[in-house]
Parts: sequence; structure tokens; C-alpha cells
Amino acid sequence: MNGHSGPSNGIAPDTNHVEAYANHTGSSTSTASAGPANGGYSQAMSPFQLHDQEALHHLYRAGFEMGNYADTIVHVNQSVVRLHALILSRSPYLVHLMSTSPQPGGQRVIYVNLEHEPEVTQDAFTIALGYLYSSAAVKHIRPENARAVLAAGCLLGSMDELCNYAYEICRQSITMDNINTWLEFVDAVPSVSSDGVSTPVETHQLPPPRTAVFGPYAQQLKDDVFHFLVVTLPQLLNVGALATPATPNPGVPDPGRDALLQVYARVPFDLFKAAVESPVFQIGSDQARFKFAKDAIELRKRGIARGLGAEETVVLAFGGSNFGGSAVHITRKMRKRPLWKVNS
Repeated sequence: MNGHSGPSNGIAPDTNHVEAYANHTGSSTSTASAGPANGGYSQAMSPFQLHDQEALHHLYRAGFEMGNYADTIVHVNQSVVRLHALILSRSPYLVHLMSTSPQPGGQRVIYVNLEHEPEVTQDAFTIALGYLYSSAAVKHIRPENARAVLAAGCLLGSMDELCNYAYEICRQSITMDNINTWLEFVDAVPSVSSDGVSTPVETHQLPPPRTAVFGPYAQQLKDDVFHFLVVTLPQLLNVGALATPATPNPGVPDPGRDALLQVYARVPFDLFKAAVESPVFQIGSDQARFKFAKDAIELRKRGIARGLGAEETVVLAFGGSNFGGSAVHITRKMRKRPLWKVNS
């Protein structure tokens, strides 16, 4: 137990695996159900598959959770984890650290600095470390930490399955309750031009964005938030259900529209513009879309757009669309600085 009363690496023990060991009384020829196979029939695991499964359970329990026979000490912020170099070598990131860290003798010691990766939490990094040992680590992933686990998996590298799993949880967990958090995230994702290429930035001018660790997942998540804003959220709020076909009825309250306005008042400008102009943003007629954009801009003047030195406006093209499929067009221009006359 490495001198601790609990698991040496601070990981809650996998009781399912412990019970499996305690209750396993069969020989190496025992079989277990592997779940439905082709045609809906249950297929028994071969003795070799059962052996591999038990080996992985032991590796995760004794190697990762308990830290038995560890040869590498990993310092992650204020945490210390006892692990094994052979397993850590599955990660290109950790291979680099191990190969560049001086080893005076005895156990290998490496230091992981997460200060420059604010999206990676210590808890998520520990989960990703556990995944190097076994997929049993995914049981610790929840909607609250899925994005951080995705970032940790991207940082360690060679974890496509873990990253895809965490990404899917992120995608499914975008809700009205946490949309503000996701808006802050997408605001940090660099904008992509129409040809799919990010606007180039000189490396000496700006540091990498905090979302750089996600790689292509950053843009995927941004697209998911966009879809939530223009498709899912209006449907959830039943926007326009109490409105006339042409324009919202000022005499009839529409709580769904009001709630949507409060969200759009906090959306970063590029996303706000794309959402309002999107043909899949079903909020009624062009006049209804124009009125919605105008009301949102009024709210934005007192919030997200306040003090930026820019003025947002909305234009409605009568008699047809002049803006690539939408009759409503959002613009933003910098306010002119007042000129002061100096008397000589």
C-alpha cells in the first residue's frame, strides 16, 4: 500500500474488479458471457480472452490504483503518483518527459506541469493516466469532467478511443444550464475561415489559445455548440409557438423567445452573426428573425458588447436575400474616435 491506508495513488479502488477476484473460483478453462454476439446469441469467452481480461484487471488494480512495483514517480502539480515506465511509454508526451528528464539513479522521477494547460485538470489527467493501464478508467468520466479528460487524452497522445468517448459525452452534455460555460470555451477557439483554415497568427504576437490542446476536437465542439444554439435550443424552448407567422405578437408573451434572447445576448459575435444568419435557425419569417436580432443586439449593448468600442447592427434586405441565403445580415464596425480640436 506504499505506506498509505488507502490506494497508494489516491484512486478509489475498483470494487467490481475486487469482487471478481474474490468470487472467482473456476479454473483457467472457465467461461464467461461476453454479451450478445451475431444473431443475438450469447457467446462465451475463450480461456485466453478470460486470461487477458483478468490480466488487465490486475494491471489496473495492482499497477495503477495501488502502485505496486512502481519504477517511476510522476509529480502532477501537488500530487505524486507511483507508476511504471513501460506502461507510460504508451504516451508520446510521457516518453518525451522520461527521455529528457535527468535520472541520477534509483526510481525515475518526472514532473508534469499543467499550469500552461488550463483545460487539463489534475483529476482528468489522473483518469487519462489510468487509461494507459486499462479502459476501466472510463468509469470515472462524467459530463462534469469529460472536457478536461478529452484535453488530458489529447495532451498524452495515442488515446483516440478515450478522446472519442470523452468527446461524445461532451457533445451530449451541452444544455441550457451549462451553455454559458460552453460559450466561454468557444470564445477561446480560433475562428476558421470559409476555406477551413484558421487565420494565421504570428507566434511572437500571441500565445497559443487555451483550447490548442484539443486539436481538431476544439472546432468540433464549437460546431456542436453552434448546432445547439441554432437547432436544439429553439426547439427545446418552443420559440415562436405563440407568435404569428409574420412577427411576434407584442400582446402575447413568448417565454421561449425571451429565454433564447438571454442566451444570444451572451454569444460571442462571430457565433452570434453566424447563428442569426443561418438558414437552419428556424424562428419564423425574415421579419421575425430581424426583430429577434434587433432585440438581442439591444441586450448585447448592455452586456457582452459593452465597452468593446464596436457597434453591432442588423440589416433586413427587402425583396429577397442579398446575404448568401439570409435576408438578415449582422454587421459590426468600430466606432470612430472623437476628434479634439486643439486651439493654438
